[in-house]
Amino acid sequence: MIRIINIVIILFLVVSFSKAKSPEEMIKESITNYPGKCPCPYSIMSNGKKCRKRSAYSKPGGYEPLCYVSDITGVKNDSANIQQKIRIIDGDTIHINKIKYRLHGIDAPEIKQLCKMKEKNYKCGVKSKEFLVSLIGKQLVKCNHKDKDRYKRIVAECFAGQTNLNKELVRNGWALAYRDYSKAYIIDEEYAQEKNLGMWEGTFIHPKKWRKLNR
Repeated sequence: MIRIINIVIILFLVVSFSKAKSPEEMIKESITNYPGKCPCPYSIMSNGKKCRKRSAYSKPGGYEPLCYVSDITGVKNDSANIQQKIRIIDGDTIHINKIKYRLHGIDAPEIKQLCKMKEKNYKCGVKSKEFLVSLIGKQLVKCNHKDKDRYKRIVAECFAGQTNLNKELVRNGWALAYRDYSKAYIIDEEYAQEKNLGMWEGTFIHPKKWRKLNR
């Protein structure tokens, strides 16, 4: 009986790992999905030359294809030193080594969104982003994949050291529990509301409603 259980476990692990995409497969998929002809510096143009600095990878902003294994693993040239290039877009979106992450189960105010405190407007979207910046500091960020959204961002629960970024943003009032997708952070939202933290110190429009009104 024990032998049969062990065989079942092994088969389950084999199937699970076989479904996981390797870095090389993720890179190939990213390049295939790129609409232009120069996704990576090593891609070949129609004239037979390498794209190099003309590639989308080499240009800041816009489309950010995966071109190297280090874009996914964070390890360059098989070094033991981990390199992370972190770009914080707003309170619930970050880019790590060209990979776009949307923080799972939370909804932060948009960068241009204004909230009110003591009858005065303030940039709560910027405040939310600044709080996320302060949480991360110079720490490495690790994200556990949950899903993928319609913008091809990886929906994830992310940590800076031992700090759960998703949870702390909600618990400190700089993001809301995104009930449409998860109930994970409702208790943290209730805590922030009770303590009048972050946006709860004043008044605000739910980010989801704000986006509809400002499209």
